[in-house]
Amino acid sequence: MEKEIQPINSPDYKKIYQDILRIKYPEKTEACKNILKKKHLTSMDVVLLNEIIFGKESIITNQPHKSYDCDTIHEILNFQIKNQLNNSQLAKHFKLSRNTILKWKKNREQFSP
Repeated sequence: MEKEIQPINSPDYKKIYQDILRIKYPEKTEACKNILKKKHLTSMDVVLLNEIIFGKESIITNQPHKSYDCDTIHEILNFQIKNQLNNSQLAKHFKLSRNTILKWKKNREQFSP
């Protein structure tokens, strides 16, 4: 029997966002309900919740310490293919460096789920 193990040092984003919604933004709870139903949130889910709750304007453009798991990287690269974006457009959409995207694409097999 295989158990899912969440890293000990990983923040409980689900609880954090539920508290934010309950205390500060109860009117946005319905919009976030589907994402918060999940057992574990991915990096992409956290980005989406941030956009829903705080809006795109509040996202800081200079965020050098963001990190993404392999599933999220794969999802972002698939988003590029699906929407026929070049590296610059994808970087602007997700507020990433073009160099980061280039590195991910070079090591694509490493990030496949």
